[in-house]
Amino acid sequence: MKLSPKEQMETLYQALAEKQGQEISVIDIRKVSDLADYFLITHGNNTPHVDALVDAAEEVMARAGIPCRSREGLRGGRWVLLDYGDVVVNIFSKEDRMWYDLERIWRDGELVNPGADTAKE
Repeated sequence: MKLSPKEQMETLYQALAEKQGQEISVIDIRKVSDLADYFLITHGNNTPHVDALVDAAEEVMARAGIPCRSREGLRGGRWVLLDYGDVVVNIFSKEDRMWYDLERIWRDGELVNPGADTAKE
């Protein structure tokens, strides 16, 4: 069964939340860009935490049969981008997240609260 973009986003959000991803933001960018449907942005407290978040995202998507189209950044890196086509995941160190401030750059998108959205359905 193929997951819809929304289901992919929710699956990734849950995986990141379970690994204590910090301040997880989800931005619906469908109305402002053709790059993807959703951006997920989070950060880890340290390098091993960032690596664990990357592993969690990759594992959950592999189990769903959704290949990563592109991966930028390195293990132990300060910013890892995972492109799943419909959903792009950005996992930062705290310092780099503040520096790049993707939420500001993508402020024309709509912030999504997956937990609240799921509860309504």
